[in-house]
Amino acid sequence: MKKDEQKADIESADTIDAASATADATVAVAPPLPLTPEQIEDLKARAIKGDENWERLLRTTADFDNFKKRAARERQDAIKFANESLIQKLIPVLDNFEVATTAAQNSSADGLKSLQDGVNMIQSQLRSALVENGLEEVDATGKPFDPNLHEAVSQQESADVPEGHVLQQLRKGYKLRERLLRPATVIVSKNPAA
Repeated sequence: MKKDEQKADIESADTIDAASATADATVAVAPPLPLTPEQIEDLKARAIKGDENWERLLRTTADFDNFKKRAARERQDAIKFANESLIQKLIPVLDNFEVATTAAQNSSADGLKSLQDGVNMIQSQLRSALVENGLEEVDATGKPFDPNLHEAVSQQESADVPEGHVLQQLRKGYKLRERLLRPATVIVSKNPAA
């Protein structure tokens, strides 16, 4: 009989659980309270405002993406054409080289003189164009040796130039604004051996 009692207890417990689950489900799906017309209008206004904000977000995102693409394109163009003004200033130098080589082919006494004048003019034009774009010569002769600006290839005894100063500049150095492009190649003085 104990088995029958246990079976009856289990069945009654299942019935109680099913009834409470049905009650929970009924509570969960109970219809909402009716809304007042003011609440309905407020919800509609909020939905419209939400749609407007969503559209504004989409437009802003698209505008920002377009801005990034345009900025990248402009940056690439700036890099691509950064030397345009320098190249425009060097074109006349190229023209003068062509004139000089033509004069060299027709070499005579006058042709040699005009070739020399042409080469001097070209050098002057080229230097002027480069200086206008920020090129500076590193002047080294007679100045204290500076390893940041000068490259020493040897030392030479000198009674006239103080020790540690540049005795002779073999090749000019150049800076572009504040950045060193090429150090000046120099010979540095040292005291004469006694």
